[in-house]
Amino acid sequence: MNKLFAIVLLTSIALAIATGCRTSTPIYNVTEATVVTNSDKAASADDVKKAILRAGATLGWNMKFEKTGHVIGTLHLRTHMAQVDITYNTKSYSITYRNSENLNYDGSNIHGNYNGWVQRLQQNIQSQLNLL
Repeated sequence: MNKLFAIVLLTSIALAIATGCRTSTPIYNVTEATVVTNSDKAASADDVKKAILRAGATLGWNMKFEKTGHVIGTLHLRTHMAQVDITYNTKSYSITYRNSENLNYDGSNIHGNYNGWVQRLQQNIQSQLNLL
């Protein structure tokens, strides 16, 4: 009986570990985060753009300026690729899912690491804005 219990327990643990590596979570998007600076002067659109470009670059994102108010960020890690649209103005910015590879995106859920990458990008954008 103890041997059977041990086999069932080990099998359950192995399955939990195997599925834990592939867990997907609801996709994390940033919607209209407020542009906050340490200055009394309002940030210009160019200031916000530069803060976004610096924030992404320092985290290894390839940041491509598309047009005023729109940057595309692409992150390549190992065999994974995550791509986001970053829209911005002088008052707010948003980060939304654009595309991915090897992150098990199913239309609403994605590999949990993606959310961490986007959250770090958001934090770093805010840090860069605070320097203005």
